[in-house]
Amino acid sequence: MARIKDVAKLAGVSTSTVSLVLNNKGYVSAATRAKVEAAVKELHYVPSEVGRNLSLNRTNLIGVIIPDVAHPFFAALLHEIEIALYDYGYKTMICSTGEKKNAELAFLEMLRRHTMDGLIIGAHALHIENYRHIDLPVIAFDRYLCDEIPIIRADHHQGGQLAANALLRRNPHHVVQITGAQTVHTTAHEHEDIFASCIEAAGVQLDSIVVPANALQPKDFAAAAREIFESYPDVDAISGADLGAICALREAIRRGRRCPEDLSIVAYDGTYLTRLGPQTMTAVVQPIPALGRRAAEAIVHRIRSEELPSLTPLPMTFQEGETC
Repeated sequence: MARIKDVAKLAGVSTSTVSLVLNNKGYVSAATRAKVEAAVKELHYVPSEVGRNLSLNRTNLIGVIIPDVAHPFFAALLHEIEIALYDYGYKTMICSTGEKKNAELAFLEMLRRHTMDGLIIGAHALHIENYRHIDLPVIAFDRYLCDEIPIIRADHHQGGQLAANALLRRNPHHVVQITGAQTVHTTAHEHEDIFASCIEAAGVQLDSIVVPANALQPKDFAAAAREIFESYPDVDAISGADLGAICALREAIRRGRRCPEDLSIVAYDGTYLTRLGPQTMTAVVQPIPALGRRAAEAIVHRIRSEELPSLTPLPMTFQEGETC
């Protein structure tokens, strides 16, 4: 395999001149450039991507931190981010923080050491102080880290209203909402707050089942579903993220409850899982493809020190289903 020294020797120039030609940097005469390009072609020389990136102080690598790569929402989002970043010429390094101590801190340190070009953070396990006044290309997804870091998000205010209105059309008397832990600094809590305010404003009884932080496995949501029916046997309406809503439907069927005849369920996220079972789940749908593209676009703008495009929350849609 030819090396850069071989190209320099054949072209009769220094290795630094070959590097200037390959990286299209600095001044090189047309005649010298032609000799180098001819030598590259004759020797079938392939430049080292690692070496080239080091010379340009870049890695073409972007880290993406999510809570759990197996979670349907984050898996779908990661898929969209990876495709969009590839179109920009970047590769993706994935960090799933579930059950990994200090994983987020390790990725942040990699960014500080310039072993990656940027970071998209969709999980939060560190103290916010780690992000304050950080002068590095970082984008947050649905997480508040500090005022300096932009947030990519859907319109959760609209999402909460859509979920509440769907259930209120069924005239429920007791609604239970499956919520996430408030210790996580996520903007997604807004849809839970708006949902609650809409239900309470309608004079309907509302209770909540809280899923602990970083409890993202199906077994965690199955436990929450059992708790709903054991704690509130008169429940006739349920709202929660896809996994919670699906587990609630399964638990309801196991207990002989009919959906939507005497129990209404609305899922929140609207991933493919809501369309796989015997009943299509009624769901509020996050615009996952658009969120992934926007996250990729925003981090690339940050890396290039370009002005960010508008980051207003992206609109939600509603999936008519058979559970509400």
